[in-house]
Amino acid sequence: MQILKAVVQPLISQALSTMGVENLPLDKMLQPSRELDQGDLALPCFPFSKRLGMPPNDIAEALAKHVAEHPAIGEVNGVNGYLNIRANPQWLVEQLMAIGVQGGDSKKNRAVLIEHTSANPNGPFHVGRARNAILGDTLVRLHRLYGNDVTAEYYVDDMGKQVAVLAWALEHLSEEDVAAQLEGKEPANPVWKGKADHERVRWYQAAQALRQDSENSKEIEEKIGTMVHASEHGDEHVLASFESAYQPVLDGMLTTLGRLGINFDRFTKESIFVTNGDVGRLMERLGTLEINGEADNGAQFLDLGARGLKGKTEFFYRRGDGSSLYATRDIAYHMWKWTMEGDLINVLGEDHKLQAKQVGMTLEELGHKRPEVVFYSFIKLPEGKMSTRRGNVVFMDDLLEEAKEQAAVVVRELRPQYDEEKIATIAEAVGTSAVRFNIIKVSPEKGFTFRWEDALTFEAGSAPFIMYSHTRACSIRRRIESDVGPIDTLLEHGVQSPVDLPDSLVTLLRILSIHHDCLEKAVNDHRPHLFAEHMLRLANSYNAFLNECYILSDGEVNQFYLWISETARSVMHAGMEGLGLVALDEM
Repeated sequence: MQILKAVVQPLISQALSTMGVENLPLDKMLQPSRELDQGDLALPCFPFSKRLGMPPNDIAEALAKHVAEHPAIGEVNGVNGYLNIRANPQWLVEQLMAIGVQGGDSKKNRAVLIEHTSANPNGPFHVGRARNAILGDTLVRLHRLYGNDVTAEYYVDDMGKQVAVLAWALEHLSEEDVAAQLEGKEPANPVWKGKADHERVRWYQAAQALRQDSENSKEIEEKIGTMVHASEHGDEHVLASFESAYQPVLDGMLTTLGRLGINFDRFTKESIFVTNGDVGRLMERLGTLEINGEADNGAQFLDLGARGLKGKTEFFYRRGDGSSLYATRDIAYHMWKWTMEGDLINVLGEDHKLQAKQVGMTLEELGHKRPEVVFYSFIKLPEGKMSTRRGNVVFMDDLLEEAKEQAAVVVRELRPQYDEEKIATIAEAVGTSAVRFNIIKVSPEKGFTFRWEDALTFEAGSAPFIMYSHTRACSIRRRIESDVGPIDTLLEHGVQSPVDLPDSLVTLLRILSIHHDCLEKAVNDHRPHLFAEHMLRLANSYNAFLNECYILSDGEVNQFYLWISETARSVMHAGMEGLGLVALDEM
C-alpha cells in the first residue's frame, strides 16, 4: 500500500533512530504484508537484531511503541519478529475520495513495444500456442491500463522451413493425396469448412508425413531445402509463393485471436530485413568483431564464450553458402526496433532461452541494449506435449466453441427468460473470458496440464465469478436510477463517511487502496497473474460488502455505500479490460 508507505516510512525511520538504528534501506524492507489479515505493511526486524543485541520479536514489540501516532495509522503491533501496520479505514476513505485508486493514469509513463505470439502460420491456433498470445495481449492491456504508450507487434516468420513445407504441399499435393496420407486420423471438423487455417493445416500435416515416411522423402526434402535457401537469399518469387501459402492461414489465426480480444498494431515480416539489405550489412559487421570465428565449412560464428556465455558458446550467424540464419535476422529486427522510441519486451517460450541470450549478448556487442524477455512454460495435454505436426492438439477454435456451449447451458438454467440471441451473446463473452483467465491466472514460468474441466469452470476463482460481481454492481446502479434517480445527482453534493465501518467494507477499502500497487507490480515484473489474483480478491470482497451493507433499503439510498459500490464497479470494469475479460452489464 504505497499511499500508506509514503506516510509511515519516515515515522518508522524516526522510531528506529531513537532505538539506535539508522541508515537502513527501509524502502526495500517495508513491504506489503503477505496476508491481508496481518496488516497492510510489514517490516522484518531480523536484519538489525545483531546490532541491537535483541531478539527480533522484542525489537518488533519495542518498535511498535516508538512509532509516532498519525491519522493514517489504525494499528501497529509486533508479531513474530515483524512490525505490522494497518491503515486507518477513515483515512483510506479520505484518500480514495481525494485521489481515487490511481489506476489507468492518463499520463504516458513510457513507450513500450511488446512483441508476442509470432506463431508459424502453418495451421490453427492450439491451446499451447495460445499461451503466448494471451500472455502477450494481457501485458499489452495492463501496460495501457497503467498509462504506458504501447505498440503490440506480430513478427511474421515468412521464410522458414515451416512455411516452405506448407507452400510445397499446396503446390504438389491434391485433396486426394492429403486424404490418403491422413487416413485413419481424425477428419477435419466440418464446422471450420472455409476457414483456411483449419483446411491448409491438413496439407502441412500430410507433407510432414511424406517427409518422414515416403520413398520420395529425400527428393521432397531437397525441394523444400531449395525453397528455404532461396528465401534466405531474398528470392522474391519464392517469398511471394510463401506469402500466398501462409497469408490465408495467418488471417484465420488472427480471426481466432480476435475472438479472444487479441489484436495487433503492426505486422513485421522477417524477410524485409533480408530484401532491404539489413541482414547482409549486419553479417559484414559481425565479421569484423574480435570474437568472430570461421568453421571449416566456411560458416561464421561469434565466440560468445569470450563474453561469459556458458555451454554452447559458438553462435553461428552465417552459413558456409553465405545465407543467414533465423537468429541473424532476429538481430537485424531488434536493431530496427531499437531505432524507435521506447523499451522492448518479447514474450517467448522457455525453449528460446539460449537463443534469446545469444541474441541479447550479440546486440550488446554491437552497442545495443538487450530487450526484456518474458519466458513462459508450455501447456501440455494429459497425454503429453501438443504438436501441430503430429495432430496432437486442442484447437483454440474448438475450445472456444465448447466453452460457449457450456456457458449457454448455464445461462439458460439461470435465466430462462432470456431469448437465444441474448444467451448467445452472454455465452460467447463468458466462454472466451473463462478460457483467457484459465491461462492468465497461472504464473508464466509454471507449466500446467490443460484439462477441459479446469478451463471451463464457472465456480469462484474463475473469470465468470469476476464478471458476475461486475454485473451485480451494474444491476444495483440500474435499480437505483430506475427507483430513485440519476446516480450523479445523488452523489453530486459529496458523501459523508459514517463513523462505524462494517468489516466487509473495510476489507473492500483496503483492496481498492492497493489496486494501483498490484497493477504496477504486475506491469513492472511482467507477472499478469498477480493482477488476476487481485481481481479475484476484489470480486470476493465486493460480494461480501453487498451481503452486509444494504445500498437501497425501504426506498432509501445509503449514499456512502453507493459511492463505494460505484467506485468498485468502475475499478472492476477497468481491471477486467486489463485482463481481456468481457465486462458485461448483465448475466
